[in-house]
Amino acid sequence: MDSIDEKTGVAPEPTTLPPSLSDEHATSVDVLPESTWARWCRKLDSIPGLEVRGIERVRPEQRHPRVTTGSYVQMFIIWFAINCTANNMTLGILGPVLFGLGFNDAIVCCLFGTIFGAACTGYISGFGPVSGLRTLIVARYSMGYWPSKLCVLLNLVIEIGYGVVDCLVAGLILNAVSDYKMTVIVGIVISAIITWVIATFGIKWFHTFERYVWIPTVLILFILIGSASPNFNAHSVSSGSGAVLAGNRLSYFFLAASGPLGWAPAAADFYSYNHAQTSRVWTGIMTCSGITLGKLLIEFLGIGLASGLATTPAWSSAFGHSTGALIAEAFAPLGGFGKFCAVVLALCVSANNIPGTYAAALNMQMFSRYLAKVPRPIWSTAVVIVYTVCAIAGRTQLLSIFLNFLALIGYWVVIWIAITLEDEFIFRRLKGYDWDRSSDKSYLPVGAAALLSFLIGWAGAIVCMYQTYYTGPIAKLVGNGADLGLPVAMSWTAVVYPPLRMLEIKFLGR
Repeated sequence: MDSIDEKTGVAPEPTTLPPSLSDEHATSVDVLPESTWARWCRKLDSIPGLEVRGIERVRPEQRHPRVTTGSYVQMFIIWFAINCTANNMTLGILGPVLFGLGFNDAIVCCLFGTIFGAACTGYISGFGPVSGLRTLIVARYSMGYWPSKLCVLLNLVIEIGYGVVDCLVAGLILNAVSDYKMTVIVGIVISAIITWVIATFGIKWFHTFERYVWIPTVLILFILIGSASPNFNAHSVSSGSGAVLAGNRLSYFFLAASGPLGWAPAAADFYSYNHAQTSRVWTGIMTCSGITLGKLLIEFLGIGLASGLATTPAWSSAFGHSTGALIAEAFAPLGGFGKFCAVVLALCVSANNIPGTYAAALNMQMFSRYLAKVPRPIWSTAVVIVYTVCAIAGRTQLLSIFLNFLALIGYWVVIWIAITLEDEFIFRRLKGYDWDRSSDKSYLPVGAAALLSFLIGWAGAIVCMYQTYYTGPIAKLVGNGADLGLPVAMSWTAVVYPPLRMLEIKFLGR
């Protein structure tokens, strides 16, 4: 058994796969031929610390040799560090700015929406240790081999979208701190390079980076509280009343839930090296807790900044320029030290971007066995280039980009989670999973029931969504509009999937 690295807590990568991974039911892709390409891939594998492993299953003998209390603490730290970053401040700002919510209303909606989304992600994360598989490989067991690729495609949209937002926030803060002498483009590129280095080298670098990056972030956030809180307007009240106010509260609740939900399709990716006996319950609890506390600390600060816009002219003027300028202005009372704090906060945004980039590279390998032959570091490089270019192109539209793609995340993710829940607790309650057969199309479900349920759930989301570009007919019935797409999509899916799956088993046999 491989020894565990005492510093990183991650078992070293084997340079070759055991023979058991080459059988017809293995999750590994086809063995690379002896060619120039194959030799080049082996050279990548020989670079110290570089993880070349892709989407093949991490078998029990290749994982951490034991489960310790530290294993669960590390889970909490990882998710806290990932989510306690400046980009999430934008979500807090949207409560008062977009939905006209007062301080208390925004805090309550953000709190419970985040807990709901984080709990869903915690459930999915538990599949990592028990299976040794990446998250959307596990999705094949409920969605089917081919329909699961739709989830892969949608998840790539999430990860690239977050990459755009993360780089933009970092770029806008650095631009503001430099008194607008450094262009936003330079800031975007700096953030992208930091992300690329860690994400490309893989899971050991990722775990080590996330273990420590939260420390300067939290210290600076407490400094921000001291600097900015005197201008928070904790007595601000929500605009509107009755159905209008109820609609705004619902919309922000589900928008807040969409943030942590976005991590669900990658939640198990970071646990595939954990010992197979790792508790699913504690994995879920640590994941949920880390996400919730990390996001709430930064999002509550965003709500506080937004609440002070109406009473602090300097903040209002800065926000008119960009969200990054507002964050920089909040540090203004501290002078040069405040600028230093803002710079560190901007650079630490990469903690949120690295895991998404890592997962996106794995998603690229899931489309086909040919793409799976391309080493993960190559795909992570390509993903970074794509979202860097997109961030540069959309650098003046941060809030619009964030709002439009974030809400869409929750719709499809809760549909998939509803299918996964019912598949596990209704249809696999007795027979369980054969994790060695994730690429065996004769074993996996055809996916007709899951795909049809997915489309029905999506139809529910469409008629109930409330977005800047479209308001569904049902959403229009609540006040001036309310985003009910997420609960309706989940409930419609949950209602139709069991009978459709029973019919699929009856007529197709699997």
